[in-house]
Amino acid sequence: MSTIVQPIAVALPKARRSLQSSVVWGPRTVTVGGDAPVRVQSMTNTDTEDAIGTAIQVKELAIAGSELVRITVNTPEAAQAVPYIREQLDKMGIDVPLIGDFHYNGHRLLTDVPACAEALSKYRINPGNVGKGDKRDKQFGQMIDAAMKWNKPVRIGVNWGSLDQELLASLMDTNSQRVEPWDAKQVMYEALITSAIESAKRAEQMGMRGEQIMLSCKVSGVQDLISVYRELAKRCDYALHLGLTEAGMGTKGTVASTAALAVLLQEGIGDTIRVSLTPAPGESRTQEVVIASEILQSLGLRIFVPSVTACPGCGRTTSDTFQHLAKQIDDFLRMQMPVWRKKYPGVENLKVAVMGCIVNGPGESKHADIGISLPGTGEAPAAPVFIDGEKALTLRGENIATEFQSLVENYIEKRFGQTEAANA
Repeated sequence: MSTIVQPIAVALPKARRSLQSSVVWGPRTVTVGGDAPVRVQSMTNTDTEDAIGTAIQVKELAIAGSELVRITVNTPEAAQAVPYIREQLDKMGIDVPLIGDFHYNGHRLLTDVPACAEALSKYRINPGNVGKGDKRDKQFGQMIDAAMKWNKPVRIGVNWGSLDQELLASLMDTNSQRVEPWDAKQVMYEALITSAIESAKRAEQMGMRGEQIMLSCKVSGVQDLISVYRELAKRCDYALHLGLTEAGMGTKGTVASTAALAVLLQEGIGDTIRVSLTPAPGESRTQEVVIASEILQSLGLRIFVPSVTACPGCGRTTSDTFQHLAKQIDDFLRMQMPVWRKKYPGVENLKVAVMGCIVNGPGESKHADIGISLPGTGEAPAAPVFIDGEKALTLRGENIATEFQSLVENYIEKRFGQTEAANA
């Protein structure tokens, strides 16, 4: 008796239909939500009052691939610096939209410094710290009024580190009267979601369109974030911003953010993302952009840079030549991408393989657009190069790395330069 084997389904992210908005600055329009791609966002850590330093860091983040950049606006001096930051970016040809991050005094800054309100492309409002009691609705309303006056979208960003304590207390009182009370964490989840959605509805009642509103409910625990966003996505169709707040440093922050965001993105939840990585001393702020981009690219949701496949190494690869070459090629491709994006349309789809021995080297190299299989322990000192699935030549000697990089450059020029010429 034969068994009928069904083909294995390809794993693809589910689709969640959210409202679509546009974040505009000058000639650039970044669509968010709906059918738009998931966008990468980052945030500066400079003192915004230092307009030049902030503009330089925004430029670095934008060049690294950040499509939206958030800056702190916390003082009158910072608010006054925003138009100058925008001006400096425009002079440098950096048209990335700026998001103003407001806490506690945003209602005053947006009202008192209209040039700041106009120069920003979007406002981030935290309903947990816009005010207490009667002041809360009034001050929240002033920020929404400013957004509508200047036709700016907003992100209503709730954070469990700065949650509306009056709302939390009310929900805890309600919970205590249940026959089977929820545990404290479930009440916290509900407070986050309720705060975000009720604030969004209040903004709509004031006249703001739903497509101009994005929500976020940030927490620092992976499972907590997944639970909150699954429920948030069920209850609303607003665009959602994902991010594990205070993710941490280095490996911990990278792994935690990836674990949380990958699950949600695979389920179709999320329209913009940020990796809130704590930089190591001296580390570039752009690392959070690289990680966010890699998450999207690894899931097949976006393609930002050419991919470099490289083996991890084993006892068959006692030489570290392939490690150095893989890093050299990867660094080279990333460094060139700001220029290549315009010069060689489609180059981000390039696949390169740098392998360390004969076991998987030839096979992986054939799967790539261009690949090299370096000799492992005991193998002949020769490195076959495969181009478009066929063995093209063999490199030998001490200049293999330099020669292979030249082959990669020539391949890019030949394959993607034709597209440039055709569009000229």
